[in-house]
Amino acid sequence: MLFQGVGDANIPHSLDSDSGQSPQFQQTHWSLVRRAAGLDSPESREALEALCCTYWFPIYAFIRRQGHLPHDAQDLTQDFFTRLLASNSIARADQRLGKFRTFLLGALKHFLTDERRKVGAWKRGGGVEIVSIHQAEAEERYQLEPVDDRTPDKVFDQRWTVVLLEVAVARLEKEFSDAGKAGQFQVLKRFLTEEGGEAAYAEAGAELKHPGGTIAVAVHRMRRRFRLIVRSVIADTVSTADEVEEEYRNLFG
Repeated sequence: MLFQGVGDANIPHSLDSDSGQSPQFQQTHWSLVRRAAGLDSPESREALEALCCTYWFPIYAFIRRQGHLPHDAQDLTQDFFTRLLASNSIARADQRLGKFRTFLLGALKHFLTDERRKVGAWKRGGGVEIVSIHQAEAEERYQLEPVDDRTPDKVFDQRWTVVLLEVAVARLEKEFSDAGKAGQFQVLKRFLTEEGGEAAYAEAGAELKHPGGTIAVAVHRMRRRFRLIVRSVIADTVSTADEVEEEYRNLFG
């Protein structure tokens, strides 16, 4: 699996220490949006917009997979998020559908069906940009994806997982940077996607001027911290802390 071998402790702020705070799941973005639904809360709208801006690519790719041309897919993606916020459909969401991706995919399917029935009835985007989509960049990313014969729903979940991991890597990198260890992250980050070994650790140690054994410990801690961050990112998209492990298993099983 991508980003393999990660466990459950904190990443060091240096090669020799094990500091930092474990993420707490006291209040997720999604649960905040759900509780504030219907109240026109700037807090809830801001949380929802943040989630939309993070996870727009699985939506764009799903729409492209339905046969829409790149420009139309861009317009439809923007229009979907615009309507999602304008209609306050969060307030009508089934309380049992705790996963944001489940809600989002269901809402998207309904939107595309409705769009086919009402072509041209709604001015796309409504003049309001919810997510910033650079057409060339979006399509280039889509074209780089391998041909996949799985169901669109399964592919959507896979794309969702990739975006989730990208967010987690960005958060991990920021932790290193905030601790003044940006250079260390650039050297060690490859061990998130590949197995380490004595020779690889020695090579990294030479770059960082640390012995290979110290590098091995740092990589172990980094992987453990990364797994916690992945769970924290998942917590942004589920309703309760109890659902974090379930979603983790579903996405990475």
